[in-house]
Amino acid sequence: MGDRVTPTLTASETAATPGDTRAARWIGTAGAKLGFLGVAAGAFGAHALKHQMVPAMLEVYDTAARYQIIHALALVLTALGVQQRGLASWRAAGWLFVIGTVLFSGSLYALSLTQRGMWGAVTPVGGVCLLAGWACLAIGWWRGR
Repeated sequence: MGDRVTPTLTASETAATPGDTRAARWIGTAGAKLGFLGVAAGAFGAHALKHQMVPAMLEVYDTAARYQIIHALALVLTALGVQQRGLASWRAAGWLFVIGTVLFSGSLYALSLTQRGMWGAVTPVGGVCLLAGWACLAIGWWRGR
């Protein structure tokens, strides 16, 4: 019997991936899409709606775009954490950020564009989801793994 050859593995091949790749991909993609749409919505508001809306409603619209972009970035960063560490609290944060952004920003867009007050009732639900997402991130950082 001849000499055995042991294959040499690179660091990336030997490193275990403890994270949840599927969830990370979904959360990161949602963040990128919401970021794209947030920038588009902000530009649309700044150019097309600037002279079409009363200032108070334009401010509501701007708030929606701002929160959407902030939480899109939070989603992308959360996805990186989920990919690296796979913590359940971080996965929960990702889902809460997605739901919260859609409800919070979406209801503010609808309120500003339609001026129907019923949309204002949805906004706090989205806000609570966003807050819960941040709380889940804090729990994940505190507990670590």
